Amino acid sequence: MPGRIRVAVVFGGQSAEHSVSLQSARFVLSALDPSRFDVVQVGITGEGRFLLGGEPLKALSGEIGQSGSQELAVTQAAAEVAGVDVVFPVLHGPHGEDGTLQGFLELAGVPYVGAGVLGSAVGMDKAVMKMVFGQAGLPVVPWRLLLRSELGDEGLLTERLDGLVYPLFVKPANMGSSVGISRALGPDELPAALHAAGRHDRRIVVEQGIDAREIECGVLGNDHPQASVVGEVLSSGEFYDFQAKYDGSSGLEIPAQVDPRVAEEIRGYAVRAFQAVDAAGMARVDFFVERGTGRVYVNEINTIPGFTRFSMFPLLWQASGVSFEELCGRLVDLALARFAERNPAGGAEPTD
Repeated sequence: MPGRIRVAVVFGGQSAEHSVSLQSARFVLSALDPSRFDVVQVGITGEGRFLLGGEPLKALSGEIGQSGSQELAVTQAAAEVAGVDVVFPVLHGPHGEDGTLQGFLELAGVPYVGAGVLGSAVGMDKAVMKMVFGQAGLPVVPWRLLLRSELGDEGLLTERLDGLVYPLFVKPANMGSSVGISRALGPDELPAALHAAGRHDRRIVVEQGIDAREIECGVLGNDHPQASVVGEVLSSGEFYDFQAKYDGSSGLEIPAQVDPRVAEEIRGYAVRAFQAVDAAGMARVDFFVERGTGRVYVNEINTIPGFTRFSMFPLLWQASGVSFEELCGRLVDLALARFAERNPAGGAEPTD
């Protein structure tokens, strides 16, 4: 089919969210219209090697061997990736969502879906993200930043966490899909929670727990982003951890049954959060709505949200009138438009 856009879908990766990435990639690959797109699969092994040719998704999923794919180092893969029109990263967590892959693609001079180096890095790091949100006037729950090297100093921990009230949520600063997150109901549970987070990152975020509903909103666009309807997570667990997210046991209510004024407040905050971190293309912004007071807090932004069959982001846009197929097509268009705007010599007019 002449004239098709050559899209490389990149998935797998070295983070703890490798398996989630494979689920997301399966859906993206099925949604890219073959009449518009010539799709190339690019898998990344847990060791950071690139798989090209053959069927990398099946190889990484264990359905077939890797013999049909060529395994390349990063330097070799750069030349291969540079030969496509646009890259669609479906990598969650470190070495994919944190700006490292985006920097690689910037060096290769290839358009790519989603936020750039800055937006990806800020959106991945929960501590820096909260600092940026605070500077932008967005409401966040009280929180503290700790270093893994400080965990043995009880006096310092007591001083740093002064003012926070249990329960506390303890998170790796750089990780997604709720990997490494624990809830500490009291001081006796805190050390284990801190060390669990510390296994994934040297920087640890401790947040004030509140009795709240978990509401999420999708954002789509570049310089003039739009917000989707809002949805609510009905977690099957004590909180929305990794298992509750991906085993299909948790419910999603879309649209969420919230006061229309609260929904509009959330949608407005979602766009502001997207702009605050300089995101592009897509993001899912997560919120807490405190029970009793109705107060809204911005929890975090995800610059490469999940695309699995349980994932909130595509379902939010489907409820907003954008099919999964249209969503993936628009994301490619937004990537090409952003690249053209940043590289005006290319001659294309920037769109949103």
